[in-house]
Amino acid sequence: MSNPHVYGHVESVWSFTKKLEKMEGTIEKIKSCEVGCSNVERKLRQLLDLTEDEAYFHTRQSAFLYHLGVQTMPKTHHCLSMRLTVEYFKSVSPQRELLNKQKFEDPAFYHYVMFSRNVLAASTTINSTAMNSKDSGSVVFHVFTDTQNFYAMKHWFDRNSYLDANVHVTNIEDHNKLSKDVESLERQQLWPTEEFRVTFRNHSQPLRRQMKTEYISVFGHSHFLLPDLLPSLNRVVVLDDDMIVQKDLSSLWNLNMGDKVIGAVQFCGVRLGQLKAYVEENNFDADSCVWFSGLNVIELEKWRDLGITSLHDQSLQKDSSVSHRLEALPTGLLAFQDLIYPLKGSWVQSGLGYDYGISRVDIEKAAALHYNGVMKPWLDLAIHDYKSYWRKYMTNGERFMAECNIH
Repeated sequence: MSNPHVYGHVESVWSFTKKLEKMEGTIEKIKSCEVGCSNVERKLRQLLDLTEDEAYFHTRQSAFLYHLGVQTMPKTHHCLSMRLTVEYFKSVSPQRELLNKQKFEDPAFYHYVMFSRNVLAASTTINSTAMNSKDSGSVVFHVFTDTQNFYAMKHWFDRNSYLDANVHVTNIEDHNKLSKDVESLERQQLWPTEEFRVTFRNHSQPLRRQMKTEYISVFGHSHFLLPDLLPSLNRVVVLDDDMIVQKDLSSLWNLNMGDKVIGAVQFCGVRLGQLKAYVEENNFDADSCVWFSGLNVIELEKWRDLGITSLHDQSLQKDSSVSHRLEALPTGLLAFQDLIYPLKGSWVQSGLGYDYGISRVDIEKAAALHYNGVMKPWLDLAIHDYKSYWRKYMTNGERFMAECNIH
């Protein structure tokens, strides 16, 4: 009598052997097939192109939305500006400027200049500068704004004080209408600092990291009116309204800049040669580092002697299809060729409006912080880790801020 267990085992081995033979046959057939590498490569390239196109679309869309968020005044800020404007015409403001008019023209004081449409941003920059000045009574701020924001600015700085510092608000459009040097209606308007998001290929990096994006801030066209706006002054320090000052800046008035016109922090992560797509002129040193606005020391007397404003006006493109804003990048970068006095990098830590990787150590050792980029500290989309440095100097106890829900 046969053993059923043995029989079952033999059948199982036979079945396994058959399956193994079929598998080996399948493997041999696969080995004998020629793989169409070119077809596979073509398909993969198509997938890569589609993915890159989609990524490029989303990058452009993201950049547009961020830019829109920056350029559009938040509802709360619009409310503040409107309330201040209405209040200006309803009340009699204390005329502090008339009492301090002599200081505004005295070169013995420390004169700071700002071009701004943003009341809250300008006041925060001024507050930080005054609070960290060793002698705030020697500090004078010249704030240039436009007609739309002049009354709000005027009333705000009449209502609020910044230790012993003095603030002078000027409607630049009124000044420009009286100036023979400003001809076109477009040039009469306020043109503050311009920021440009530039992307270029850095071949020194690995392939995945070759595409590089930076935010470059340069003088707007209104900056080139400074010698005429402040005829009695020589050295001034220009601050952007997205700056926060953390240390005393009075030593900037003791710098020996030689024959240079402007002191600026240079950024050698970008060279002029990498911006050929933005700068049509060929007469420049391609290896020169880009310089940033934000905190700049200006020698107005040398500026006047060299006629830089006239050279700037002549370099503006005649093509009416090119906007004044786009013209600001090449003219702003090239106007001071060979006239830049490089400030030490410790004066300004830039990038707080787009770079998530700045260390706390670098932030706290800098004399000033520059929120260049799209994520400004007064916007909801600001980088959270950097907001506290800006909020520290916001004006507190201002009823219009509370009424407009600005916290």
